[in-house]
Amino acid sequence: MTTPLSLLTTPHALVPQLETPDLLLRAPQVSDLPEFNVLANDPAFYRYLGNKPMTEEEIWRRMLGQLGHWALLGYGAWSIEEKATGKYIGTVGFFDYQRDLTPSLKGTLEAGWTIAPRVHGRGFATQALQVALAWIEPRFPSARLTCIIDPENVPSLAVARKFGFREFARSSYHNEPIVLLERTR
Repeated sequence: MTTPLSLLTTPHALVPQLETPDLLLRAPQVSDLPEFNVLANDPAFYRYLGNKPMTEEEIWRRMLGQLGHWALLGYGAWSIEEKATGKYIGTVGFFDYQRDLTPSLKGTLEAGWTIAPRVHGRGFATQALQVALAWIEPRFPSARLTCIIDPENVPSLAVARKFGFREFARSSYHNEPIVLLERTR
């Protein structure tokens, strides 16, 4: 009889846990799926993320991809848990999605963050990105840090600029306009 891989390696072994005053950044968990499903079907959440809801299958694949980044590349996304409620409220992390995008972001650490609309305006994106950057930069000191943001997502562009991300190009991704930014250190 073989032992299931989940008993040999847990997500917690792959993903370092980080904390801020209000947030716990941790490995994605199966228990995140219901709340992620609610978020991904809220127009206020998905309007800058392709402007369409995600199916539970797409959400599950995204969660698996987040863990896959950790396993293959040594970095990835954290699930964000609000300490006060213990609820999943979004993700923050770094990716290499091999996007079909010009100019290419392949080989860069592409930062990304999403936060539940019900907690917007409380500084959670700033807290999460700050601790994530503090973790990634010493581990990948020569890596180019990038991100893509919908040009109408003013709050997310403000968070990016707060951390030194500056626009270097405009393009389209999946036939939608996109701003490409890179972090200057």
